[in-house]
Amino acid sequence: MAERLSPLHRELVSFLPSLRAFARSLTRNQTEADDLVQETLTKALANIAQFAPGTNMRAWLCTIQRNTFYTNYHKRAREPLLMVEELPGVYSKASQEWSVKLREVDEALLKLPIDQREAVILVGGAGLSYEEAADVCDCALGTIKSRVSRARTALLKLLDSDDEHEFLDDAVVGTAQPSSNSPLP
Repeated sequence: MAERLSPLHRELVSFLPSLRAFARSLTRNQTEADDLVQETLTKALANIAQFAPGTNMRAWLCTIQRNTFYTNYHKRAREPLLMVEELPGVYSKASQEWSVKLREVDEALLKLPIDQREAVILVGGAGLSYEEAADVCDCALGTIKSRVSRARTALLKLLDSDDEHEFLDDAVVGTAQPSSNSPLP
């Protein structure tokens, strides 16, 4: 089947991991993220003639995904929502340290202003360059760099950490790490 895809469609498929990561960071729910990626691809394929060859397809797809997310977000804001956490006996918090750390990062991301959250997710989560993120957010390159910097600083403060390595090192539980005196294997 891959041989029947046009080069444009193959390029579109190659961006699926980035789209999934960006969708997951926007929705914070795997099922909703999958739906968002599917809706993004449906819109992209329906409007593939509007894509200008030679331009940045990843930025084009992320823009579609971002706009779709905001459209859906505003639709849902008008509807009542029952959180799974509110249902008795249905939800249990993860017990693994990495899951706890991820949850802390998710909660900290939610406390960031939307422009900073979006910038750090595009650059840090979806792997876009600063230039690509600036295109997606329709702002200047310096603005994106500033938003990412402020978001990183705010995240570290919210996570009570001096640097990201310290925060992540705290999550390494029960792994054998060589001491400074022991030889490396």
